Amino acid sequence: MSSILIIAARDDWPTDRVVKVLSDRGAHVFRMDTAEFPQELTLSGRINDQHDWHGHLTTARRTLDLSDVHAVYYRAPAPFRLPEGMSPPEQRFAAAQARSGLGGILTALDCRWVNHPAAMSRAEYKPIQLAAARACGLPIPPTLITNDPGAVRAFSRDTPGPIICKPIASPVLVEGDELKTVYSRRVPQADLDDLRGIDTTAHLFQAWIPKAHEVRLTVAGDQLLAAEIHADTPAAREDWRSDYRSLTYRATGTPGHIAHGVGRLMDRLGLRFAALDFIVSPDGTWTFLEANPCGQWDWIQHATGLPIAEAIADELQGVRPWATSPSTRHDRT
Repeated sequence: MSSILIIAARDDWPTDRVVKVLSDRGAHVFRMDTAEFPQELTLSGRINDQHDWHGHLTTARRTLDLSDVHAVYYRAPAPFRLPEGMSPPEQRFAAAQARSGLGGILTALDCRWVNHPAAMSRAEYKPIQLAAARACGLPIPPTLITNDPGAVRAFSRDTPGPIICKPIASPVLVEGDELKTVYSRRVPQADLDDLRGIDTTAHLFQAWIPKAHEVRLTVAGDQLLAAEIHADTPAAREDWRSDYRSLTYRATGTPGHIAHGVGRLMDRLGLRFAALDFIVSPDGTWTFLEANPCGQWDWIQHATGLPIAEAIADELQGVRPWATSPSTRHDRT
C-alpha cells in the first residue's frame, strides 16, 4: 500500500490539518515524531546488492513498510527522547547514533519530499537565500553582514534612507524561563554613533524599503498562495511579528514575473514548500526578504481562507489541481 510518512512534533497542529486533509481523501498516512525513537518507535532497515533500504518502522499500534513510502512531509520534529539514567556523554553518543541511523535511513528514501532535511538545512542560511533570490531575478534589499562597526557606518552612508538591523538566524532565544524574540528595527543615528557590541557576533543590516504592505507568499509545489499583511501600528510596520493584533490580511495574486522568479528560487534551493516574505512598495514593486523552509502558515489560512493545507496535501499526493481546472491555481494576478 502506498503510504505518506509524516515526520513532525506530536503537538504541531498545522500538521494535524494536513493529516486530516490526507485522511479525508483516503490516503494512507503514518505519522511519527523523532522524539518517539528509540523508546516508542522501532526501526529495522536493511540494504544489499539487490535491494535499496527496506524494512519497517513500528510503534505499539502500527507498522510502516519503508518500501511503501512514496512521499514524506518533514516539519520540525522534536529531539530524540533517550532512556533515563544515561550520563551526558552517553546521551550525546546515543543521540548521534540515532540521528545517523534513523535519520540516515529516512533521508535516504527515494521519494517525494516536502521538504528534504538536507535542502531545508542549506536553505535556512539567509546569505544563501539572498544570493539565490538575486540570481533568480527577484529584487532584494542592499544588505550588509558584518561584525565591524566601521562597515556599518560606511553602509549607512552609502544607503540613501534609513537602515534596519535584523537577526540572521532564528530570532527566538530563551533567557531564564522566558521566551524572547528579537525583531527587525530601524537603526537610529544615536545607535550609529555608538556601535558597541557589534563586534561580538555577525549582524545583518539592510536598506529600509518603503512599504505599502507586506506579503506572505506560501509555496507548496507549484501552487503560490499569497496574502497581503497590513500593519496598523509603528512597531508592526517595522516588523509585523511584533504586534499580531494590529494586522489585517487579504488574499491576493502574485505578479507573473515574481511567480517566475519564485519558481526558479524554489528549484535552486531544492524546496517544495516555503513561506516567503516580500515588501510591496507604494509603487507596487515586490522586494524579497526571506524564505522559511519550515514557515508557519496555519494562521494565514485561517485569516484568508487560502487552501494551504490542501496545497501541501496536493504536493504530497502528486496532485496538480489546475490540470483540470486552471482556476484552482493561486499563483498569478
